[in-house]
Amino acid sequence: MNRSAAKNLIERYFRQLTDGCGNDDCENEFCASCRRFRPLDKNAAAVRALELCKSNAKLCRPTAPPSELDVPPLDPKEDFSDVHYLTENTVCTILAACEDEGDYSALVRVMGRVFSNAQALMKSFREDHPDGAGDASASIDIDSVRRVYERLRDVEQAQSALLNALVYLAPNVELDLEYLEVYQSDPDYLNVFVILMENGNLHSPEYLELALPQLCKAMSKLPAAGAARLCRLWSGFEPPHVRRMMETFQQLITYTVVSREYDSRRLVNDDETVVAACECLKVVFYASLIGGELDVQHDDGDEADVAPPDEVSPHELLGEERLYKKGPPVDLLGKELGVRAIDGRKPLIPFEDFVNEPLNDVVEMDKDFTFFKVDAETKFSFQTCPFVLNVFTKNQGLYYDNRIRMYSERRLTALYGVVRGQQPSPYLKLKVRRDHLIDDALVRLEMISMENPSDLKKQLFVEFEGEQGVDEGGLSKEFFQLVLEEIFNPDIGMFTYDEDTKLFWFNSSSLETEAQYTLVGIVLGLAIYNNCILDVHFPMVVYRKLMGKKGTFLDLLDSHPVLHKSLTELLDYAGDVEADMSLTFQISHTDLFGSPLLYDLKEDGEDVPVSKENRQEFVELYADYILNASVQRQFRAFKKGFLMVTNESPMRYLFRPEEVELLICGSRKLDFEALEKTVEYDGGYSKETPIIKDFWATLHSFGEEQKKQFLQFTTGTDRAPVGGLGKIKMIIAKNGSDSNRLPTSHTCFNALLFPEYSSKEKLRERLLKAITYAKGFGML
Repeated sequence: MNRSAAKNLIERYFRQLTDGCGNDDCENEFCASCRRFRPLDKNAAAVRALELCKSNAKLCRPTAPPSELDVPPLDPKEDFSDVHYLTENTVCTILAACEDEGDYSALVRVMGRVFSNAQALMKSFREDHPDGAGDASASIDIDSVRRVYERLRDVEQAQSALLNALVYLAPNVELDLEYLEVYQSDPDYLNVFVILMENGNLHSPEYLELALPQLCKAMSKLPAAGAARLCRLWSGFEPPHVRRMMETFQQLITYTVVSREYDSRRLVNDDETVVAACECLKVVFYASLIGGELDVQHDDGDEADVAPPDEVSPHELLGEERLYKKGPPVDLLGKELGVRAIDGRKPLIPFEDFVNEPLNDVVEMDKDFTFFKVDAETKFSFQTCPFVLNVFTKNQGLYYDNRIRMYSERRLTALYGVVRGQQPSPYLKLKVRRDHLIDDALVRLEMISMENPSDLKKQLFVEFEGEQGVDEGGLSKEFFQLVLEEIFNPDIGMFTYDEDTKLFWFNSSSLETEAQYTLVGIVLGLAIYNNCILDVHFPMVVYRKLMGKKGTFLDLLDSHPVLHKSLTELLDYAGDVEADMSLTFQISHTDLFGSPLLYDLKEDGEDVPVSKENRQEFVELYADYILNASVQRQFRAFKKGFLMVTNESPMRYLFRPEEVELLICGSRKLDFEALEKTVEYDGGYSKETPIIKDFWATLHSFGEEQKKQFLQFTTGTDRAPVGGLGKIKMIIAKNGSDSNRLPTSHTCFNALLFPEYSSKEKLRERLLKAITYAKGFGML
């Protein structure tokens, strides 16, 4: 328990020992309201409160509002002392009386009394109130609450009362939820948060300093069932109201992060305010998901193909099972709701708006990764709230996970070498011939996948036969590039290419074996695992399917836009569908050789006409056939290969499909201004060197294609990594004085070397020749 919570708990015990809970029938021997209780003076009560806190003794729920309210005495005729809960009419009546008298003390007293007591607040603003009592089964009249807050917005005295009441209330609510489990006994306790979160001033400076952090800490104590119920309620709100709550928690996170300093000893993970605000933001995130468009269909059946055996793993023998446990910690809220982030097709609030950049700047992912994988029970990891992290930060977490797995495989290899008297390679080594690249890679990877799939988790080293090159990353990049060029060659027929979308799709009539598709899946998995960027062009539905989803009608817009347009026109057609279009549930398509093939979308589809009543079913079945059924054999093998490498990775939990595409393909946006700011110089060059100034002026003058060639020449890929070009650690080094030598590069280290040319024109000519004609190891 933290110091603040302990202090509040001791104060609760002290008030219980001195004032009691207000229940005349109380049976708690540690409460002043109990008939058997022997009165204590304040000193004795303070000592006793400390003892009760240590022993976690029974704590009563107060039934009477607190008496210590900082308001002036009032005339009994106008103090509204009989008001024990609020309705819109009550607030308007009190406000009108105060305005007539020019004295708001009665309003302050009532607002303070109700808003500082959870029981009174629970009974307030019910939709149906019997005379004189609150109906425990009634729900909150949200519109009434909003109108009340609006009426009080410009009443300074009322705002002060609300602020003071919340400061008093929040710690008690936190204790009620954590130690008394009040939600389990009274689910209407949730109404406290429903009413408080409608306050439009929560993001104001007055609340940000003290009140809002305490409210977030209290809300974070809600059990999963309570948070899920609150989430479902908020999901029915209009987007502006959901956004207001999102922005309230985001502002608290940002305000806290920028106003405090963090280092290796004081981590942001230990900041209770930031952690609590993230937990509250998670409720809003799921509300945004389930309030928008959802696709809860999952297609996880293929994962059984790569599931590990139930026997004790080598990692368990080495005592590393916590680092390599299957899957992430269970997201209790998501489980309670039955929703995952990848289920959201169109949330109420865009995913990007939940990312908090100031927080990303201070998160130390090496330590956060340890908390996520090892100390999840005692330490908070922001990877349990991945929606708040940007893709670059999440990629750092994935990088640590991959590297630790690589190091572990080396340890296991050394262990097996000692036990078996062998010396197996600690790396995944591929020796290939350039003119037989696919055959060599396929045979080697197929053997590994059958004999020892865990070798795919080793660090990749590629060797081109007959070439003197040590793979420090550059040869792997070239290997991936050459493999993909051959695999996606239209002459092979594994994939079809759409000239309009510039995207590839699985050829349902391909004659290639499943092993070939498995190789493609392994290559994509190895690229992520070894932090390489690939030049692949798949529609987004491929990444959705890799994440366990099925292709739906919405996905056709990206993958098959012409078909999507035709089916949309069918859905929108106002005339007689059956008579005018003469469609049936039998469709036709062409095979590899252009011959027509017929397929029944349902039994006896040729005899079932498409009508206005069943056209939605026709569209859904058509999309399912194109995206799922027709390519099931090919995609099943492709996904199997991908999961051979990534099945134990936290990737599927941390990333959305569009972020997985970014991991594999990199960014098409090339910001060379950002690259210029982060590049380092060596060998006598600096950013002030004249030839360096000429170099950047030349590079910025290049066309888009030339810039891609330069990036390919220097880094081994023409895409920017996750986070943009500013995240590349590039070095520009001097390679002698003026000469006719071409610039050279070491793609393994993103290093560019060129002589100190005598003129800008010579630099441009030499650089263009180098980036245009360079290909293969040995050019450098």
